[in-house]
Amino acid sequence: MIKDQGEITELGILSGKKPNNLGVTAGKLAPCPSSPNCVSSQGEGKHYIKPFTFVSDAANAWAKLRDILLNSEGVTLIEDSDTYIHAECRTKIMGFVDDLEFYLSSEEQVIHVRSASRLGYSDLEKNRKRVEKIREKFEL
Repeated sequence: MIKDQGEITELGILSGKKPNNLGVTAGKLAPCPSSPNCVSSQGEGKHYIKPFTFVSDAANAWAKLRDILLNSEGVTLIEDSDTYIHAECRTKIMGFVDDLEFYLSSEEQVIHVRSASRLGYSDLEKNRKRVEKIREKFEL
């Protein structure tokens, strides 16, 4: 076992270091890198993924998303505010960590999303699939 940022993981070396560009700046999540292991509702081209939309109360939509994340296997909320969530998603077998971010824009009635791998080049669409699985639960 390897100690990683205060946590003990089986293969913590594969978790990578938390990027220093996470968060929201001027209403935007960080852009995706050029590698194909990131999706963002504020990105372009191959990185683009639709934001989550809602017609109900923004607070209710945000609470529903938070509940989905809290009940998702391998997901740990790192930062959680009224308009921003950062979660770490750890793979079960190898312990790779992806950073999953959500930004609530009540005025637009959308929740922007960004999901990116910390390590590697290709993620075999893992980040896109994760976001779409969360979207399915959100739209129920």
